[in-house]
Amino acid sequence: MKKWYLIIDVEKCENCNNCFLACKDEHVNNDWPGYAAPQAQGQSWINIYGKERGEFPFIDVGYLPVPCMHCDDAPCIRAAKDGAITKRPDGVVIIDPVKSRGQKNIVKACPYDAIQWNEALDAPQKCTLCAHLLDDGWGKTRCVQACPTGALSLRQADDSEMNEIIQSENLETYLPERKTNPRVYYKNLYRFTRCFIGGSVAMRAGDKDECAEGASVTLSNAGNEPVGECMTDDFGDFKFDNLEENSGAYTLRIVYAGCETKTVEVELTQSVYVGTIFL
Repeated sequence: MKKWYLIIDVEKCENCNNCFLACKDEHVNNDWPGYAAPQAQGQSWINIYGKERGEFPFIDVGYLPVPCMHCDDAPCIRAAKDGAITKRPDGVVIIDPVKSRGQKNIVKACPYDAIQWNEALDAPQKCTLCAHLLDDGWGKTRCVQACPTGALSLRQADDSEMNEIIQSENLETYLPERKTNPRVYYKNLYRFTRCFIGGSVAMRAGDKDECAEGASVTLSNAGNEPVGECMTDDFGDFKFDNLEENSGAYTLRIVYAGCETKTVEVELTQSVYVGTIFL
């Protein structure tokens, strides 16, 4: 059967928190029997983490929304007693608001910190993927509906269809080493988990400097194998992204008409701005 998947595009998330607010609007002071008891005011069923990469003046920021992953191999289900957590045939993981009372150990079982403890209700709570709305015929969760940039989208697909989507859209899971088989997938996850090498190219022209627009920049690894190639933009800037942190030595080779070819060595630990390279 078709199952539900949440797709999050990290590149499109602007940390507006509309998803967080929409979740609050749907669940605070609202009781959805069989799905979730009212959410506590201080809870967040979708955490948004921010990561700054690079250094002044070459910086970007990526935002990573992390809800319940609705894992196919969910640690919380194994930790729960008396069937307090179940996985529905459509892939949605539900914490029973009655059976789960008193089971605080469920909170620690989640490797994504997606389960919150409601002190007043003495129960664990989390994102339900708005299952009460999906069961009522909705095609979107409240967070997806409220996202102004299209960073969040909900898909319903069988296994073969989803495999094609994963391949065609280059989707990844967050923290795959946890081996929970999550049903939340990310696009452009490298904006949060990996790093870049950036820089600027300029020419000495008398008593002033000029941006070298259209310079060819090639990045090679320690084995002298090309990793990528790009052209500098109007401001002479270039950027090689989606590189692994602490991946060692790289070489930048800059070619520009009328100038001598220049090479720069870079030791990559985390995102770095190599500064202005003068030809």
